[in-house]
Amino acid sequence: MLERNTIYCGNTFTLLNKIEDASVDLIVCDGPYGVTNEPWDQIPSIQEFNLALIEKFAQKLKEGCALYLFGKPDCIDFIDYRKFLNLRSKIVWYQPSRLAQGRISYTNNYDIICYFVKGERPKCYNLDAIRISQLVELEHRLRCENVPSVTNGKFGRTKYNPKGKNPGDVWGDIKQLTYKSKELVSRKALNTIQKPEKLIERIVLASSSPGDLVLDPFVGVGTCPVVCKRHQRDFIGFEIQPDFVKAASQRLHECHNNPDLPL
Repeated sequence: MLERNTIYCGNTFTLLNKIEDASVDLIVCDGPYGVTNEPWDQIPSIQEFNLALIEKFAQKLKEGCALYLFGKPDCIDFIDYRKFLNLRSKIVWYQPSRLAQGRISYTNNYDIICYFVKGERPKCYNLDAIRISQLVELEHRLRCENVPSVTNGKFGRTKYNPKGKNPGDVWGDIKQLTYKSKELVSRKALNTIQKPEKLIERIVLASSSPGDLVLDPFVGVGTCPVVCKRHQRDFIGFEIQPDFVKAASQRLHECHNNPDLPL
């Protein structure tokens, strides 16, 4: 079996066989999208690839625990994942700052994060840890809460919370990295590999607790392990590219030396 808090260099499908079944509390899978010319992204069918991953992940997750699978809008179309995991939400990560301009169609300005749970109900969902600021004017919000369906009806739980609101399934408040981002490891990792720490932080805080085991099957340059370390989660990571393993290990070393460094 594999040791916790370690990044292993190798093929994800091979390394998954070394993880004990029903031992993982959360999987954060930011793997191939099947849309670029990068060698690691050359996937004949991204849907079949993701289905194979989902089947493996379902074996490794504990009951009620979550998988977050990143991809493009069609990343799980045309496949039947229902016998393995329950799709709770398709989260839209909205990125209006993308520069590409479609000439014969609309420019894609978002990625999908598929939120799966093993079983019917999530074992862990820490809403208070991920609340965001209310965007609606407070006076208007309070006025809306005086309607009967809120005061005495089924929408009572929508009342204003001073800690903030549920981020919902469209995340436009977390911006993609740029060449000027302080956390960017290298230009090679921009957009295709490295995700913002705040994005991974929201997932880790929402669907795990301190001491839980988080699996990152495509570590890249180590964002998820770094977030886990800062928030007292254990992790196991896989990455097939040795140079990325080296970069991720360096980030973890710097995180260890600066544990209070903010995200």
